Amino acid sequence: MLGPNPKCLTCRHVHRAERFRSRARSVPCSSRRAISATFALLLSLPLAHCGRAPSPGTLAANATPAQSASFDERFPAPQFRDRFPSSAESFELHRPSDFAAQPASYQVASLEPQGPATRPSREPLTTLVSMKSSAFPYYGNNPASDAPFLNVTSGDRRGHRSFSGRVYWQDQTYNDSRVLVHVPEHFDVRKPGVIVVFFHGNGATLERDVRDRQLVPQQISDSGVNAVLLAPQMAVDAADSSAGKFWQPGGFKRFMDEAAGNLAQLTGDPAAAKAFATMPIVIVGYSGGFLPTAWSLEVGGVTNRVRGVVLLDAVYGQLDKFAGWIEHNRSGFFISSYTHYTARHDQELMTTLRDRGIAISEDMDGPLKPGSVVFVETPEGVTHRDYVTLAWTRNPIEDVLGKMAAAQPPIRIAAGSSRATNR
Repeated sequence: MLGPNPKCLTCRHVHRAERFRSRARSVPCSSRRAISATFALLLSLPLAHCGRAPSPGTLAANATPAQSASFDERFPAPQFRDRFPSSAESFELHRPSDFAAQPASYQVASLEPQGPATRPSREPLTTLVSMKSSAFPYYGNNPASDAPFLNVTSGDRRGHRSFSGRVYWQDQTYNDSRVLVHVPEHFDVRKPGVIVVFFHGNGATLERDVRDRQLVPQQISDSGVNAVLLAPQMAVDAADSSAGKFWQPGGFKRFMDEAAGNLAQLTGDPAAAKAFATMPIVIVGYSGGFLPTAWSLEVGGVTNRVRGVVLLDAVYGQLDKFAGWIEHNRSGFFISSYTHYTARHDQELMTTLRDRGIAISEDMDGPLKPGSVVFVETPEGVTHRDYVTLAWTRNPIEDVLGKMAAAQPPIRIAAGSSRATNR
């Protein structure tokens, strides 16, 4: 029979309980009742199975606030074998050169979504493309400390000690330059369109979470809006929100410029790169995605193209950057939907905006109008883990795009038409 595993939570709970009971035998009877009650409480705690990561149903994000106050509790350390999908789950990594060019006419136009578009006869495209301007690998400084981001070494390995004190290694966590690209079958580059950039949260991979669990590509397609998706891989399956190259001045612009060429190749018309290079942008940041979102707005270099920001339980900080973008971009829209995890910061941001004379709505019932600033508190029972598919409604990204299309007057954007300037 195998002995206790010192690394197993179950074994440690049982060992402590047995030691506690052994000591109880040597105390007076008058004290044993209290000891017995404590012992019963120890045994009643949920015990993890040896060698297994907690299942999604037991994540602290689904428990009470006192049980789930930290990132570490909501996103337990994964087993390394679970970091990357199996061959059965994965899809082929494409390069833009794999797609034959099919010249077509196009126009650069302002965004005026018209709902479901006429569907051309082609298949939807969901693929991974490696981009040198994506978040990682990153060899610069962390602006929070102005110290090197890779601040830990072990032999030839370099790593980063996160805010929580945990060390993540570059070769495992900060070395994935891939971007999830989705082009719905109905997308037509010759018509007004929008690029949705999705910054995922902690503990995520592009395939397992963004594509399969959070259904972000499906939500883009189901909205019927003429939109494409870019979702860069941030820290791989880690409780870390680091922004990588998006910390750098102009980093977001370099990412969007490189993406324009890739999208043109992937859609079969290299000449359409000009259309993608001026197409308006909606940034969606979920959870830990607040950090690359905030820095992209502050120093990204294409502020005048960003026509919407959607934060999904994501206001964990950087309030000055969000408030500044809202104040100086009154033709775009801003939405923050939140649970009790981020309520305090959302309330603080609302107070700041009201003090600056900016009107705020606290529901998502009507069409999304230019200049809308919306904060939506979601009720207890809506979990942080499932927030990308269930917030104020099912599939909130799909809902935002639909409301943007229904806005009267429409949210119109032509490159350079905003009074905001690049920052």
